[in-house]
Amino acid sequence: MKPDELRGLAQKEQEARKSYRFRINVCCSSGCMPFGALRVLTAFRDAVREFKVEEECYVARTGCIGTCSLAPAVLVEPGDYLYQNVTPERAREIVKEHIVNGRPVKSMLYGNEAFFKKQLRVVLRNTGKIDPLRIEDYIAVGGYYALLKALTRMTPQGVIEEVALSGLKGRGGAGFLTGLKWRYVARAPGSPKYVIANLDEGDPGVFANRTLAEADPHAILEGMAIAAYAVGSQKGYIYVRSEYPLAVQTLKKAIEAAKSMGFLGENIFETSFSFDVELRLGAGAFVAGEETAILASIEGRRAMPRPRPPYPAQSGLWGKPTLVNNVETLANVPVILLKGSEWFSSIGSKNCTGTKCFSLTGKVNNPGLIEVPMGITLREVVFEIGGGVPPGRRFKAVQVGGPSGGFLPEQLLDLPIDYESLTKAGAIMGSGGIVVLDDTSCMVDTAKFFTEFCVDESCGKCTPCRAGLHKLFKILDGFTRGEGSVEDLSKVEDLCEFIKEASLCGLGQTAPNPTLTTLRYFRDEYVAHVMDKRCPAGKCFRSGGGGGVE
Repeated sequence: MKPDELRGLAQKEQEARKSYRFRINVCCSSGCMPFGALRVLTAFRDAVREFKVEEECYVARTGCIGTCSLAPAVLVEPGDYLYQNVTPERAREIVKEHIVNGRPVKSMLYGNEAFFKKQLRVVLRNTGKIDPLRIEDYIAVGGYYALLKALTRMTPQGVIEEVALSGLKGRGGAGFLTGLKWRYVARAPGSPKYVIANLDEGDPGVFANRTLAEADPHAILEGMAIAAYAVGSQKGYIYVRSEYPLAVQTLKKAIEAAKSMGFLGENIFETSFSFDVELRLGAGAFVAGEETAILASIEGRRAMPRPRPPYPAQSGLWGKPTLVNNVETLANVPVILLKGSEWFSSIGSKNCTGTKCFSLTGKVNNPGLIEVPMGITLREVVFEIGGGVPPGRRFKAVQVGGPSGGFLPEQLLDLPIDYESLTKAGAIMGSGGIVVLDDTSCMVDTAKFFTEFCVDESCGKCTPCRAGLHKLFKILDGFTRGEGSVEDLSKVEDLCEFIKEASLCGLGQTAPNPTLTTLRYFRDEYVAHVMDKRCPAGKCFRSGGGGGVE
């Protein structure tokens, strides 16, 4: 595609959008599909025809809007009227009253304005408002303009410098500076070079990456292409777990569309730059999210990590320099190039710029997918965006970082969400999971639950992780069964520190976090289990042990 053709297509699509007075966006994500979203989509299209308003009302299939507990969700523009729990029957009513008569159906509207008030959507800027299966929708909102700018107005070094100045850090959990990683790959000797987009989020209850792929796949592809231009790569892979069938299907169609329009392939925008992308499906192992395990899997081997150095930037896929970035990281890149590094770095905090997507789940009134500025406090997320814990219950803890994250108590709710603060408190950013616990949760049992998960997901390559985590689980299991002594508490801490220090990869190095933080902040519950043979939450000492996270 020529640059003028992109501009012409964008203008055409924008004019087409303006020709409609209303746009009905029906969420057809993995969260809404099981509740009949496709039937609701059909019902809206039927109702638009029935009331003869096809020329003024467009019905679109979109990705996740964020209010995952209210599925199916529907967003009507203009005005961003958000309808919840829509059925095919209510779809007809919405068209009749809202579109035909101009009276929004107030009884069905989502009434919690606080859920969106403190959010800032940068990565999720298009989710719920474009059809992910129509590349034209992405182009209409400025899609592929950043790639055009990079290829025609910037040098590869200039792109890297702009990303570096933005302060963007890797959103996959480690928080490594993105621009610095790109610089390492660009300077590494050897060719070909590869770009890998990591879409293997294995944390229980985490779905931010999956949702992004389902709702805005071209943001990932555009970010990958810009990264490839910057580091000198002509080949990219999106590594996605096979348990994400809708994301896989959406990405396949997006890749086909991008190739057909010339955004992928040879001589993109009539330049000398060429870049192609393929999907690689993983079997769903938690450890496969580790970058060297991804390399092994793409190469056709079992997804197991290897010692570093050498790092993938020097010796990655098939021994060649390889850039591995999380898909959320890559989706930030087009916005940074279009709005500038100064704009991006003005968001968040001084040492942690931009926003972060989180899956907010657990014992919270408003669960869903959120995107917030870095530096926002846990209290704001849990009690303002999330609406606090259910009526009659008391907040106990919040887990940040998934199975490898830490549990933080009420006295740390004013902690800012950034890499440094969370790490200091014993948690991690992880791939974007926030789980809220109330007073019905037992912290000993919860630590055991996540330790067992890591035992099951360990690849078994290194002894500290393979044997150490199994030993840790056995001790914690004993605590929930009325076994163990005070001396065992010291043994647990020593064992956790050994596993952290001696494990080969991030799985083992962070797996003790749930145990260490519950010991650090909720030691009284451990003492009650060991000394009094009593579970304060009433979950343990039953047949078969505790009940895990409910």
